[in-house]
Amino acid sequence: MSLSYRQPGVVLTDRRFTVPLDHGDPGGETIELFAREAVACDKAGQDLPWLVYLQGGPGFGANRFIGRQAWLDRALQDYRVLLLDQRGTGRSTPATRQTLPLRGTPAEQADYLTRFRADAIVRDCEAIRPEVTGGAPWTVLGQSFGGFCTVSYLSLAPEGVRTAVVTGGLPSLDAHADDVYRAAYPRIERKVGAHYARYPQDVERVRRIADHLLTHDVVLPNGYRLTVEAFQSLGLMLGTSDGSHRLHYLLEDAFVRTAGGLDLSDAFQAEAQALLSYAGHPLYALVHETIYGQDGRPTAWAAERVRAEFPQFDAAKALAGDAPVLFTGETVHPWMFDTDPALRPLRETAELLAARTDWQPLYDSARLAINEVPVAAAIYHDDMYVDSAHSLQTARAVQGLRTWVTDEFEHDGLRAGAPRVLDRLLAMARDEV
Repeated sequence: MSLSYRQPGVVLTDRRFTVPLDHGDPGGETIELFAREAVACDKAGQDLPWLVYLQGGPGFGANRFIGRQAWLDRALQDYRVLLLDQRGTGRSTPATRQTLPLRGTPAEQADYLTRFRADAIVRDCEAIRPEVTGGAPWTVLGQSFGGFCTVSYLSLAPEGVRTAVVTGGLPSLDAHADDVYRAAYPRIERKVGAHYARYPQDVERVRRIADHLLTHDVVLPNGYRLTVEAFQSLGLMLGTSDGSHRLHYLLEDAFVRTAGGLDLSDAFQAEAQALLSYAGHPLYALVHETIYGQDGRPTAWAAERVRAEFPQFDAAKALAGDAPVLFTGETVHPWMFDTDPALRPLRETAELLAARTDWQPLYDSARLAINEVPVAAAIYHDDMYVDSAHSLQTARAVQGLRTWVTDEFEHDGLRAGAPRVLDRLLAMARDEV
């Protein structure tokens, strides 16, 4: 039975669905999906078109809004909204260190997780759409990885889509993971350079922290081993609208004087722990590189291998000279499965996924070339997470896709610029701009 309740300005309904684990075997094992329906209080009784939201990630459940926050306020003017927890996330049969052992051995866990990519998420949407909309196509809003899923949707089941809106998430249709990260590290370096230009005092602060971590064994309160590489990965923050400022405030509180001399402060360690831990979204670390697997080649820890081509990211070498220590960005590395207690039990599973070569195609270039679904996409000019050149190449490959290329926002423009960003993209899709 669905449960409905109210928050300011919105009626919410918790909904659950049963779908096949493997859509190629519809009579086989099933999993449960969770989604939250949202409708404006004053329109709750109206027959409205539907919008399904596909979250970024992979590995994150849908936004838990309070009332009509952010872009949801704009969406509720025209739609009933379905906030879908993609399979393995949130309340949709979560995949974690606690639940995955129920699948059996690491090899069995890896086999299971091969069914948690964009193609399966699209098939989930199509499986539940008739129950939600009565069979009518819906508008799809995809943020970041949700945009990758949207392009898969247009490839696999365009008949289910009335309109598609993508924010910061047009993927390359054919790039291998190596190509993705080879393009990413220079963008990350630019973001770090911009941060140091804004906060030049952070250059020395970061060098001091990195030097401390290279000479001390630091274990955070939750058991996370704070290595220098883990510290550098805090650069993930630099791809968001306020990330540079939040990183600066974190760094300024790094050290405190103790009876034994200078040490990393409890406040710094607590905040770093919250930022670094994958306890709330382990699927991100497990399947992140698999979203680029589709050409018969293993991803094989692409971000780690490609990083070796960019020696300027080596903290020890930077400290040996006078170069600034560079942060890294949206990259997953094998050492994370040693440092993070939420990932340690899943190390072998991750290794097996990295070695797989049987990934199926996620996009259909021929079908996209004759696309008839109205599509609008925001491409952020120097997006740290998704390469804008790759996105523009894909935009040209999808018939009828309209782009808004902007440097007004970072990757989180849907959040930072809402509801204006969504309003513009919906108007573009309707050919009103």
